[in-house]
Amino acid sequence: MGCGDLTNDQWARLEPLLPRGIKPGRPQVWTRRQLIDGIRWRTPTGAPWRDVPERYGPWDRVYDLFRRWQRDGTWARIVTRLQAEADAKGLITWDVNVVSTVCRAHQHAAGAAKKGTSRRSHQVGSLSSRPIMASDDRAAV
Repeated sequence: MGCGDLTNDQWARLEPLLPRGIKPGRPQVWTRRQLIDGIRWRTPTGAPWRDVPERYGPWDRVYDLFRRWQRDGTWARIVTRLQAEADAKGLITWDVNVVSTVCRAHQHAAGAAKKGTSRRSHQVGSLSSRPIMASDDRAAV
């Protein structure tokens, strides 16, 4: 058992939530627990699937189980059930916190000058940025 593998208590909690998809034929060489531990090893590390250690089973079997359950919604159902049960026991606090300092616009959205163009080149014949009005001509006289 690796250091990040499921404990017996965790497995006892998770096993009833797993789908019952036992096919007739040869007995399984690799247990679901080993394959799930392989998925749990790979997911936080971001390592390639081919690098999953052999003690979890062949990497393609680990990946196959992950993808099958991802496509049919098994992972989402497991998380939803675990969250609902934890919420019923009062183990989850549903506080929402939004930090607005991380919401930024791209630099061009803020009016930054674009490379290769200057603002002066667009204002031909005018030294000020505002248009000349008829009332401005009278004031100059």
